[in-house]
Amino acid sequence: MNLLVFDIETVPDTDGGRRLYDTEGLSDEDVARIMFHQRRQKTGGDEFLPHYLHRIVAISVCLRRGDQLKLWSLGDPESSEAELIERFFEGLERFAPTLVSWNGGGFDLPVLHYRALIHGIAAPRYWDVGEQDNSFRWNNYLSRFHWRHIDLMDVLSGFQGRAVAPLQDIALLLGQPGKMGMAGSLVWDAYLAGERGRIRDYCETDVLNTYLVYLRFQLMRGQLDRADYDAEQARVRTLLEDDSRAHLQSFRAAWAG
Repeated sequence: MNLLVFDIETVPDTDGGRRLYDTEGLSDEDVARIMFHQRRQKTGGDEFLPHYLHRIVAISVCLRRGDQLKLWSLGDPESSEAELIERFFEGLERFAPTLVSWNGGGFDLPVLHYRALIHGIAAPRYWDVGEQDNSFRWNNYLSRFHWRHIDLMDVLSGFQGRAVAPLQDIALLLGQPGKMGMAGSLVWDAYLAGERGRIRDYCETDVLNTYLVYLRFQLMRGQLDRADYDAEQARVRTLLEDDSRAHLQSFRAAWAG
């Protein structure tokens, strides 16, 4: 089975903000301030933008396929949003993997839907609910209670909004490194500072945290026995040992196991 754990990082879609709020001629930073202000006015204080006004600047994935485990960020730091989204859906077309996320159903996938719509990106396998492949009628990416996309936050909460937990807290409770000083709320500042590489690194560590939670989930539901679980954790450790990049070595050092 092919398994793809994924995460996205986003910033305000300032081009969209210019269209919606007639702010041509202003800098991205000033447009974003207006977008946040408009959002606070509408919500009574919450400035988190609606899904369709997020622009994707990083997509990181961990692919478990055969005997391989691979972690990377799609494209490069200068890749356009459209290229990142195209690469993501091309991977789904090629491998038809089981998707794993943390809050992917509530955030990542809806953002990908809107941004793919804006860029005119086709993803027929992702949107299939049985018209092309009959097996997708009973197990597809879109249905909340199917297993082709496992949103761990949603599943572990029993699909109850009042029971959801942040990835950071669950990761730390399981002895994982968590976010190590970075957070989604800091991505915009990092982007303005030109730190696209740092954003991608952070996205990759979120994917690692999510994958380790997934392994524990599979142990809990009996899909892995203890020996298999230990072997999969060892596979993650080997991946970290073989990759000298600083953020992964920091993750390795912080991981209690």
